[in-house]
Formats: sequence, structure tokens, C-alpha cells
Amino acid sequence: MADIIEIEDFGAPELDVYARLTENQLVNRADPLNGLFIGESPLVIGRALDAGCVPVSCLMEAKHAAGKGRELIDRCPGVPVYVAEERVLCELTGFHLTRGMLAAMRRPALRGPEEVCRGAGRVAVLENVMNPTNLGAIFRSAAALGIDAVLMTSKGSDPLYRRALRVSMGNVFLVPWAYLPSEEPEEWTEFLHGLGFKTAAMALLDDSLDIGDPRLSEVERLAIVLGTEGDGLARETIAQCDYTVRIPMSRGVDSLNVAAASAVAFYQLTRR
Repeated sequence: MADIIEIEDFGAPELDVYARLTENQLVNRADPLNGLFIGESPLVIGRALDAGCVPVSCLMEAKHAAGKGRELIDRCPGVPVYVAEERVLCELTGFHLTRGMLAAMRRPALRGPEEVCRGAGRVAVLENVMNPTNLGAIFRSAAALGIDAVLMTSKGSDPLYRRALRVSMGNVFLVPWAYLPSEEPEEWTEFLHGLGFKTAAMALLDDSLDIGDPRLSEVERLAIVLGTEGDGLARETIAQCDYTVRIPMSRGVDSLNVAAASAVAFYQLTRR
């Protein structure tokens, strides 16, 4: 049975995870086995539980403990569930609770890039994508449009950051992901080639292939490489890739946001 606890002391250390710890403190790089993340909304929390993530505690409006949060509570036996009225929770957390529910959960063990690429035909590679909103949107598109795995440089945003999770609608738990074995384009493209992938850099260069070029659909294993916000892919990265691919533009628009570009690329390049 759940342990329902009404919030009386805002300063209780058990509530630090929701009210006072930063994202970097939650990650707990000095002790990664005890790293945490915050899931918002029944959908995100449910998908995290489906993926095997272990809950530490929950925080929700009191009315949800006997209502729409009941099913989630039943899936977390023995886990403390802190409850209060909405106005109290807003005061505690500093903002309106998304759909009235939060859960603190253990960060799952990181998977290796070889593991998540096993059997994959189409993977996304994200070079230094820094914005959690963009990252979450990319994961949502990856899940919806048939991408088998996502690989990232470690300088980019964390898929388990609160905002990335929220924007992705929990799809970070549906698409396998891992960090690349190196930050150097020469090394990680060589790694992907060793796994049998061709690499396609998304970049607006004059000699780029049109995204609809039939040669791309014939590639058995393709890694779709997307760059950071603003600058896009580094020149060194483009030089190391097998193809440079562009999305045709009109009306003088020179580029798309990386999240929008990912959706177009995923849709077209997974069609075979």
C-alpha cells in the first residue's frame, strides 16, 4: 500500500528533490548510482514505470491521490506519496504542477552505443544539441517516425532533464539512447562505420544531396546526423560523414529549427 503523507513542513528534506535541488544536483555525477530525475504528468510517469525506472517518491494534489493518480500510486507500493492542495504545491515548487503529479525516480543505468544500435536500421546522431525543449521534441519525433535509436555527444542536453522529458511526452523511454564513445567526429564516425552505418550530415551546402534522393533510401543502415542550435554541424563533422543532405527551402527561408528539421529528416529517411 502507498504511504500517503500530507505536507506540513515545507522544509522537510524529503521535499528537496522537488523544491530545492537543481538538475545538476539531481544527476549526482559524483554518485551516479543514486542519480535522480523528475517525471511530470501521469503519462510521463507511467512510461518511466513501464521502462523499469524505480520511483523514490511522488508529489501530487490531494484530490489526485484518490482520483486519476490512484493507478500510478498502486504501481508504486511502499513509495511515499506527498500530497497537498494546489496552492500549497505552487508555493512549494514555485510553479503550477503539470497535471498535478510529479515523481522522483532513480536514473536508469546508461546503455552503451553498441547495444542500442544492435539491429537498428536508422539512428539519429545529435551533436551538441543543448536545448532541452529541442531534445524532447526530437525524441518525440524519433519515436513517432521510426528511428531505432538516438546517439548523442555528452556536451548536449540530458534526455532526462525535466523539460526534455515533459516535451518528449515520455518518449525518451520508448527510443533506446546512448552517448557516443567520443566527442571527436573522426572517432565516432569511424565507430559508426565499424557498425555498418553510413552517415548523413544534415547541412545546407551547395553540393548536398536532396533529402528525397533515392540513393539514401537504398542505404541499409543510416545514421542521420543533426547539429547544435544556431551553428548546426561542425565543419569537421560534415567532412567525416558519407553524405551531406539538405531539406529544400522556399520563400527565402534559410533553415529550420533542429527539432523541425529532425521530424522532416526522420519521416523521409525512414521510408524504404
